[in-house]
Amino acid sequence: MTAPLIVIAAGGTGGHMFPAQSLAEEMLARGWRVKLSTDDRGARYAGGFPEDVDIEVVPAATFARGGLAAKAMVPVKLSGGVFRALKAFRADRPTLVAGFGGYPSIPALAAAVLLKLPRIIHEQNGVPGRVNEVFATRVDAFACGTWPTTLPKGIEGAHTGNPVRASVMARAAAPYIAPGDYPMSVLVIGGSQGARILSDVVPEALSRLPNAIRGQLRIAHQARPEDHERVTAAYDAAGMVAEVQPFFADVPTRMADAQLVISRSGASTVADLSVIGRPAILIPYAIAAGDHQTANARGLTEAGAAIMLPESKLTPETLAEQATLILSNPDGASRMARAALSVAVPDAATRLADLVQYVSQTR
Repeated sequence: MTAPLIVIAAGGTGGHMFPAQSLAEEMLARGWRVKLSTDDRGARYAGGFPEDVDIEVVPAATFARGGLAAKAMVPVKLSGGVFRALKAFRADRPTLVAGFGGYPSIPALAAAVLLKLPRIIHEQNGVPGRVNEVFATRVDAFACGTWPTTLPKGIEGAHTGNPVRASVMARAAAPYIAPGDYPMSVLVIGGSQGARILSDVVPEALSRLPNAIRGQLRIAHQARPEDHERVTAAYDAAGMVAEVQPFFADVPTRMADAQLVISRSGASTVADLSVIGRPAILIPYAIAAGDHQTANARGLTEAGAAIMLPESKLTPETLAEQATLILSNPDGASRMARAALSVAVPDAATRLADLVQYVSQTR
């Protein structure tokens, strides 16, 4: 008997791909076959998916990028993607299709609607993205990674939490070493779209810390390639030890080793922080759709696990002040780490996989 098949539709950014990868890992462990439906951009984030996942790249496009000519081609590309997905689904009919948001999920979800296949959506953020909002009334279940999530009228959400990758689960609740008179690690991560302001502000902010703290810091700063030289130079000028890279493949390990994380509040980052349990200063991306990064940060900040600094208040002085509060207070930092764990949903992948199986069996 052929094993059931789940098609996971995701792409665009790591924020969509990381929880999709986690569900893929869980469904494979349950004996399902897994296919990933994504576009060229999403395929670049698929390197961490298990080898047993079949990856199908389908045409997709968005009206949010490009000029008039590119926008005119969006319906053509999306139609081509839907046609490709329909052909694939007829050849190997999925038991269920799970969409994780972003325009690359449109072809698979649209094909699932046309073929009347069981289907669910997982929304990572506290405010749904446009694609998930459009498909919200056309799926059998709407899973929410952030709680509460602002849902379209009439839609009931299922709080599953945001699944984290196996590499994050391997460091779940790792013992926290409070700040002290010894080398301390600070991790700075901003995401592909929102890293520039962190490169502008963080090096100067950390250079303003008291000498007793600054001299102990070991900084890992994720910066865009075009910012690498100036960020490195800023740390060098301040006499600080810093590793500046465009991408860290071992973020879970670096996060577990950190006394403090300074970051955007993407949904996956917030989930990783809560599962590993680390104090954070969160700087929501101001132009994120629907201000969803502020909604994402709310759970950690209300629990006392993070300090949220809006971009409008982000200066080297304010960031230095908040970082000093954490790094000079071992007891307070330890309480923040425990508070992060208190809002974690470490079994989110299990919850989401259970929902997949429930919908596939009852639809």
